[in-house]
Amino acid sequence: MPDPSAVAVFADLREENRDLDSLVGELPEPGWAKATPASGWTVAHQIAHLYWTDRVALLSLTDPAGFGRMIEEALAAPDSFVDEGAAEGAALPPAELLARWRTTRTALDEALAAASPDTRFPWYGPPMKAASMASARLMETWAHGQDVADALGVRRTPTARLRHVARIGIRARDYAYAVRGLPAPEEEFRVELTAPDGARPWTYGPADAPQRITGSALDFCLLVTQRVHRTDTDLTATGPDADRWLDIAQAFAGPAGPGRTPEGSR
Repeated sequence: MPDPSAVAVFADLREENRDLDSLVGELPEPGWAKATPASGWTVAHQIAHLYWTDRVALLSLTDPAGFGRMIEEALAAPDSFVDEGAAEGAALPPAELLARWRTTRTALDEALAAASPDTRFPWYGPPMKAASMASARLMETWAHGQDVADALGVRRTPTARLRHVARIGIRARDYAYAVRGLPAPEEEFRVELTAPDGARPWTYGPADAPQRITGSALDFCLLVTQRVHRTDTDLTATGPDADRWLDIAQAFAGPAGPGRTPEGSR
């Protein structure tokens, strides 16, 4: 019997992709060239990056040898392979890029659903089960979708799917320290986030933890995906360790990102 939690995240990933598709599916060709908040990246670069990473995830699930070759290419150009992959896709005609992204993400959805729930598949960080890979793809789709929405001047309505993003951000706390060569705090933090629908808060960590983060789930997810500067959120930290974490938090694997500048300094 399928794991209900895995089925749910697979469905949420499909919905996240559909939401982003609704922004670009009928976008006139000049719109693909609009600059996004990510320096040097247009709307086309954002979709090209998602197409590229979906393709790599599909290789992980279906062609380990092919995935291994992709890893070798990444190791040969660790500082540029992400930008190069995005640039290659962005150079395609928008209609072709859109079609490739749709085809690849559909194939990935089918591969995730067919994967053994207990098998761990290789990735750039630790190997992941299919459900975890779907959560990671959702996080990245949502984050890059935010860049697209910002470029197009669209205000998106936050959904309960942000729970996946928030969970990854919290679980990646120690990684954010490690990637910067910093020691991670030994104790867990308490995180209390206001859900998008204003219902019962999403809570993580011991209720009596002295180090605490409170605020909206949307702002927390924007922060850990480095789509907003901390000073432009409603997040509050209690305790020096929690305060430090908000300065360096990241939900994604790879080098520490530069983050975003405060609104007032743009």
